[in-house]
Amino acid sequence: MRLALLVCVMAFLPCLAAAKRIPPAKVAPVVYENIRYVAPNDESRRAYIEAWDIQTNSKLWDLTVFTNRIDPKLEEDVQWVFISELSLRDGTFIVKSERGTTYQVDLRTKAITECDAARSPAPGKTGHPPDIPELIDRAITNGSLAKNYDVSFHMNPAYLRGDFNGDGEMDIAVLVKQRSTGKVGIAIINGASDKITILGGGTAIGNGGDDFEWMDSWEIYSKDRMANGKRVPKLRGDALLVSQSEAASALIYWNGMRYVWLQQGD
Repeated sequence: MRLALLVCVMAFLPCLAAAKRIPPAKVAPVVYENIRYVAPNDESRRAYIEAWDIQTNSKLWDLTVFTNRIDPKLEEDVQWVFISELSLRDGTFIVKSERGTTYQVDLRTKAITECDAARSPAPGKTGHPPDIPELIDRAITNGSLAKNYDVSFHMNPAYLRGDFNGDGEMDIAVLVKQRSTGKVGIAIINGASDKITILGGGTAIGNGGDDFEWMDSWEIYSKDRMANGKRVPKLRGDALLVSQSEAASALIYWNGMRYVWLQQGD
């Protein structure tokens, strides 16, 4: 009887193992300008990298590259996706996920873009890159805003990732254009709730007005970034630094209740 029970248990073990994902592969670190970049792969809900000073062996910062949305109706561990590779190509830091998605990380601003999505469309083309994040497709391209807004690819990159409200979830800021007026703006998509906030694009904010067509560059302003003497409050999350070449610039940040405009230059 005991032998039969043992045989049944051993026969069932492969089925149990099949329901669990294998541990993530160990990722080789990248060393660049006396800083070691590593992917710990020790958290299931987010994939992140760390920067370590080689001389002092102290951690400088960590950055979430992407998060794993968990469907409570499914086995959680099989939904985990980890970083599979780190590399440096022509000065650009590259992060690849187990699913083959490739991200470019600006080590100065900590802005994150998906490589293919950052390419500008060919002249005369209005379609968007094929691998634009699902969150943007769901919220704007095929969502409730589709009747009034289009994703705009007039500037590179067309979207940025950051934790803008400081809740620990990665959000997305994407350039949009209001269909009825052609006014350009930014849609910030909350990574935790999919709630969308429109800034510009017909909705005025600070000195930026309701049309951001004047803007020709933007980047992530990390909440941990040094202010360099500029008047910058303590940030709850990452901010957006929007600017016009050799002219105005401003920070757009979450103050705990709403997104606000802080002029940085005229």
